[in-house]
Amino acid sequence: MIDRDLLHHLEGYLTENRRNKFAKVLAQRTKHFTVAIEDVYQLHNTSAVIRSCDVFGIQDVNIIEEQNTKRIDREIAMGAQKWVDLNRYNSVKSCITDLKQNGYQIVATTPHINDCDLQDFDVTKKSCIFFGRETEGLSDEVLNAADSYLKIPMVGFTESLNISVSAAIILQHITSKLKSTNLPWQLSENEQLVKRIDWCKKTIKSFDEIVERFHHTKNI
Repeated sequence: MIDRDLLHHLEGYLTENRRNKFAKVLAQRTKHFTVAIEDVYQLHNTSAVIRSCDVFGIQDVNIIEEQNTKRIDREIAMGAQKWVDLNRYNSVKSCITDLKQNGYQIVATTPHINDCDLQDFDVTKKSCIFFGRETEGLSDEVLNAADSYLKIPMVGFTESLNISVSAAIILQHITSKLKSTNLPWQLSENEQLVKRIDWCKKTIKSFDEIVERFHHTKNI
């Protein structure tokens, strides 16, 4: 349960511009879509995908580290790792299990399986979009578990795009299409309150001391 008095107190430490920015960004955030990155080798690719998720309002990013352990490149992510929620997994199986338990269909991005072009993608279903390794693409484990396959139509000699470019194109398209529907795609009121607290924690210096003083004063 969120302590609204505490939240109001914390937001008093923010500038009006920062409070307005939080409200504006939160109004566009969604968990209807999420993204999973499977063992991407190049650090800048993982960081760039996280940045795209922030830009297009995706709140949750799932990072699978079965083979490659990720460090977030702060310069490329441009601070985006502060504003999205990173869920880390040691195996594809555990990631997919969690996603399905939370109602997500598994969508594999691949140019090799003729299932669904981007413009025909059904945005009404809660979906996790999986992006794979730079050269190998997604593993057979992901491809076999996928409920749907998604590709970006291409007409050149090259049959694939860099993962970060693919993520940006797909996320821009599906989030724009989602927001044109009547679906309840936004974060719930409680989810927004949780993020306001979290973002205050990541913004305010001496956050813990301020919270401690608030509770001490409240209990006097």
